[in-house]
Amino acid sequence: MKPSSGRKAPPRLVARFVAISWRDLALSFGPIVFISALAIWAAVRLIQPAPPTTLTLSAGPKDSSFWNSAQKYKAILARNHITLNVLPSEGSLDNLKRLSTPGSNVDVGFVQDGVALHATHEGLASLGSVAYVPLVIFYRGTPRTRLSEFAGEHLAIGAEGSGTRELALALLKANGIVPGGPTTLAPLSGEDAAAALISGKVDAAFLAGDSAQPPVMNQLYRTPNVLLYDFIQADAYARRFPYLTKITLPMGSFNLGQNVPSSPVYLVAPTVELVARDTLHPALSDLLIEAAREVHGKAGLLQQAGEFPAPRAHDFPLSDNALRYYQSGKSFLYRSLPFWLASLADRLLVLLVPLIVVLIPSMRLVPALYAWRVKSRIYRWYGTLIAIEREALSDITAAERQALLERLDVIEESVNGLKMPLAYADQFYVLREHIGFVRSRLSRSHVWHATPPDAPKA
Repeated sequence: MKPSSGRKAPPRLVARFVAISWRDLALSFGPIVFISALAIWAAVRLIQPAPPTTLTLSAGPKDSSFWNSAQKYKAILARNHITLNVLPSEGSLDNLKRLSTPGSNVDVGFVQDGVALHATHEGLASLGSVAYVPLVIFYRGTPRTRLSEFAGEHLAIGAEGSGTRELALALLKANGIVPGGPTTLAPLSGEDAAAALISGKVDAAFLAGDSAQPPVMNQLYRTPNVLLYDFIQADAYARRFPYLTKITLPMGSFNLGQNVPSSPVYLVAPTVELVARDTLHPALSDLLIEAAREVHGKAGLLQQAGEFPAPRAHDFPLSDNALRYYQSGKSFLYRSLPFWLASLADRLLVLLVPLIVVLIPSMRLVPALYAWRVKSRIYRWYGTLIAIEREALSDITAAERQALLERLDVIEESVNGLKMPLAYADQFYVLREHIGFVRSRLSRSHVWHATPPDAPKA
């Protein structure tokens, strides 16, 4: 049967077939690219910046042991193209003050345990202890067994701001001796304190660190009527002051041939911590601990080889990076590559992880998403076709049938204008066949209703 004269003829085929639908491909990639970009953004937010090439260390007085150690640190870090600026200071208290001052630009410093015991220093962390600082006391007169026996005398306890003075004040206070009392506490240290003791100007000299150099100690030990104080209560001091360690000065330490001293002498010693700002780059933390191992790790009179640096922290928390280093050492990259290259690779890996974890698995979804987008343009017409076919199966008037045919024309026109990849041409033609099938059902329905079964034949 010919179509009604009031209805347009079916539209001609204007479909365009292409090798790839770039629009669908782009939209398929879109969610994956967005998720990957989000993952990379999060990684960039978390990634450590490149380590700075310059550090500043607050050491101690020029030509002191820690000043000299800092110069060795400087040479070691220079191997990895890191410049270490070494600043002289008055001692541990001065170093601590600089580290605690935001605008001082000091990144790391040597701080003797005990000087910051009752203060809160936020933003600072320990990289570990690097050495003992034994307290040695020489005195005049008869043997003493308790520090309280020095009450009322003249004592040289170290210069203002030094760790020696802070330690001496803490131990004397535990024995009832405080500033302002009958005991005179002179700010003398090192050779000045030794000379005052030899000349009789002071009754005892408290020496620690650079003040207790072997030549000074040997000279005092040989001075008539000058004795070396033996901390026979060393165990009690170490328990009362957790930052102190009981150590033993071996027999013959000053002179093996003459066996000086002739018996072991007990001493107490705080440790010195390498303290840094908690913003110190992890890679530089590793370099500093390695430098400390090279400088302080050898055997000495009062320590065994490899005893320092050690994860001992008293006044400051041990940093997470230092703890990781002491437990497992340097990472594989820093063990295998030059420092600058390992630092670059370390940061690149942070960017590669989201690409590997998110982007690569997601790429497997692209073909499925692409196929779904292309097929969806075809499948969305099937619902309309089914609705038209169901209406055609029911009793409809000529006007209703005409409306259905017009709706079918719209569908066919839209389908014929689709832009389709060649790989899906078969599904395109199947849809057109189904449109023709529904059209034929509408036509048969028209014939059926136009000529009822019981009507007389011509």
